[in-house]
Amino acid sequence: MIKKCLFPAAGYGTRFLPATKAIPKEMLPINSKPLIQYGVEEALEASCDTMAIVTGRGKRAIEDHFDVSYELEHQLKSAKKEHLLRETIDVINNCSFTYIRQKEMKGLGHAILTGQKLIGNEAFGVILADDLCINDSGKNVLAQMAEIYNRFQCSIVAIQEVESSDLDKYGVIDGVCIEDSIYEIKSMIEKPEPKEAPSNLAVIGRYILTPDIFEILKYTMPDKRGEIQITDALNRAAKSTRVLAYKFKGIRYDCGSNEGFIKANVDLYNKMKD
Repeated sequence: MIKKCLFPAAGYGTRFLPATKAIPKEMLPINSKPLIQYGVEEALEASCDTMAIVTGRGKRAIEDHFDVSYELEHQLKSAKKEHLLRETIDVINNCSFTYIRQKEMKGLGHAILTGQKLIGNEAFGVILADDLCINDSGKNVLAQMAEIYNRFQCSIVAIQEVESSDLDKYGVIDGVCIEDSIYEIKSMIEKPEPKEAPSNLAVIGRYILTPDIFEILKYTMPDKRGEIQITDALNRAAKSTRVLAYKFKGIRYDCGSNEGFIKANVDLYNKMKD
């Protein structure tokens, strides 16, 4: 079983400037709860008890959020408002947090490689906090993937169908369906032109990776923007070992975009009212 989950959280969040000039994008709220807390709760439900967070300059708010605040808790207790922090305190009490800084912004692959010292030699989950995934009818997305990992013991990426006009925003897989919703990957392409895409199955921000990915990432060449892409590393891994893709059950909100962020707030608020 996977016990550690890595959160790449060093990016600048430029799509949400000026709000993210001083506030980490992972701390932007969906109905008063920060995006990264949704991710941590998802990892906890998938039986992870260690959260490894790759941060950068200006990200101290994440560490402060997942820490004890004696003064605030005392004030809330005096005002009989302890319930306002109950979910956050439960998270803090049920897992541990480790942190490392990514000194340069050199892509998701580089962020994951930076986290190697926190992970060690074991399989681990990866959650991109600005991909908010909700499944009201069963297990969350990472828990679904953990069940598949327990069966196949290999790297797994979460995928969803996207419109052809949006394929140039994602890593896209070429794979063979081996059973319901599970594909064996033959190759992956990072942000292809729609006419060059091998399918409409795009990778979203949920992964389970085996530790051999670190060695592959060390020798993965940067792309033309100078970034090391996890898609390129997994494409290499698929040539020599098994890498699976899973079309997950649930809804994914791209909270790195204004449209997705607003839709997530509206949808979750309406569910809360119901």
